[in-house]
Amino acid sequence: MFETLLQKLQEDYFLTLETTPQHEPTMHNIIERIKKFKLQDKVDGFSCTDNPLAKLKYNALFASLKLQNEFAKPVIATMTMRDRNKIALQADLLGANEFDVRAILALTGDPAKMSDQPHSKGVFEANSLMLLKIIKSFNYGMDFAGRPFKIEPKQIYPFSVVNSYAKNFSSLERKMHQKVQNGSLGIISQPVFDIENAKKLLDTFDKAKVDVSGDKKKAQLIFGLFPITKLRTALFLSAQVPGIHVPQLWIDKLEAAHKISEEEEYKVGMQLSTDLYKEIRKFHPKVHLMTANRFDVANEVIS
Repeated sequence: MFETLLQKLQEDYFLTLETTPQHEPTMHNIIERIKKFKLQDKVDGFSCTDNPLAKLKYNALFASLKLQNEFAKPVIATMTMRDRNKIALQADLLGANEFDVRAILALTGDPAKMSDQPHSKGVFEANSLMLLKIIKSFNYGMDFAGRPFKIEPKQIYPFSVVNSYAKNFSSLERKMHQKVQNGSLGIISQPVFDIENAKKLLDTFDKAKVDVSGDKKKAQLIFGLFPITKLRTALFLSAQVPGIHVPQLWIDKLEAAHKISEEEEYKVGMQLSTDLYKEIRKFHPKVHLMTANRFDVANEVIS
């Protein structure tokens, strides 16, 4: 299952769909909505988020297991450094390994102060590079302290993330280089909203892949795509989310449509988003689609 996903990442069109487990003790509703649009037949795999914005949700590892069992498709399970120290990270990886939850997206995580759970404290023993190093140790048959396992874990496939925009792209190059050197097979960008930004990020990634010997690692950049169907979403992302750039053209077009009607606003936003998706697929067909569980929107973009 994972070998096929990695092969597609290296050689072919690659499309994964993000899911966000909910504040409830079941994945049933998400699974049924995915089935409604037959999205399991339109994507190569899924991802599961890990308590985004530090809000309490169903566990990402269990959610990934449920999706994999239901759809026989690989799922990239997110693990953040916010909620676990190195003992808990490794314990989770060991347990997940037996159940074949073996594609892991390493994140530092949103600040605990954003949580809906009063007085929550972040662990943050380190950033996501530590988790990548832990996974590398597991893949060599030992824990992070260098103690060999009596039974070696099955191969784990690490992924990571990067901002899609910066005033100085050399800072993004440095971060991507560190992640690739620590074993990340795919780096998923924050959402991109214009082709020039995407091409510049891809050029930066191409430099980041080069190791000390001058060889290029096999890692791939995966463009995050977040369809915008409302003006207020575009304004929020542009003003409040670091590492994302929403072009003024998008804001102007959405603003003009907003003045006409809600339906026109949705239509214009969807057109901009689907056009971007098609353009990206032409020159670098590796996409991770994020729709905040709006599977109707996901279906419209990829169909």
